[in-house]
Amino acid sequence: MDLLSVLPTFVLAVVLISASPGPAMALILRRAALRGFSGAVPTILGLEAGLYVWALLAATGITALVAASEMAFLVLRMVGAGFLLYLGFKAWRTAWRDVVIEETEEPASSPSWWKAFGEGAVVMLANPKIAAFMIAFYPQFVPADRPLFATTALLATIQVTIEIILYLALAAVVGRAGAWFRRPAIRRRLEAVSGTVLITLGLRMAAESR
Repeated sequence: MDLLSVLPTFVLAVVLISASPGPAMALILRRAALRGFSGAVPTILGLEAGLYVWALLAATGITALVAASEMAFLVLRMVGAGFLLYLGFKAWRTAWRDVVIEETEEPASSPSWWKAFGEGAVVMLANPKIAAFMIAFYPQFVPADRPLFATTALLATIQVTIEIILYLALAAVVGRAGAWFRRPAIRRRLEAVSGTVLITLGLRMAAESR
């Protein structure tokens, strides 16, 4: 198997995976709707940083150890579920508060930028499904004669690049309607809906078995 020959399949798989609904998509849509394109950027970068870390851990075998350990898998699942519930209840609370959200640029040095980045990273790193995904997904595209770590790192770089481009495009589209989303009545409904989605995802993660 040659790496170049499997790249088209890999890219197609990444695009399909990126389009699937889940915590990452919910965070990006909420952030883009309420904070505009610039507000969604740190969340996207945080999610992809977490994904890249998982990919490197998979290449070293640590991800397999986490997935094989009942206790580690349970702890990770509870942390991930708890954080999604926290974000969901925070959105619900915001829905009932009369707060006006204005779209502002968030420089990379600002606390709010790093907070959004951290939320994205934690959501990705605390998702045990990503550990299982990495174990099953990447080995299919690593030729037997290629170094495992370097090839996985390369594939992860390609995946992260593709997802950043797709998610930034999505954030740009949603952000263009930001003024409408930030109308008080619409914003409250959006916060309530996004909070419900995040809480549902958190409860599902907590209840799911391997």
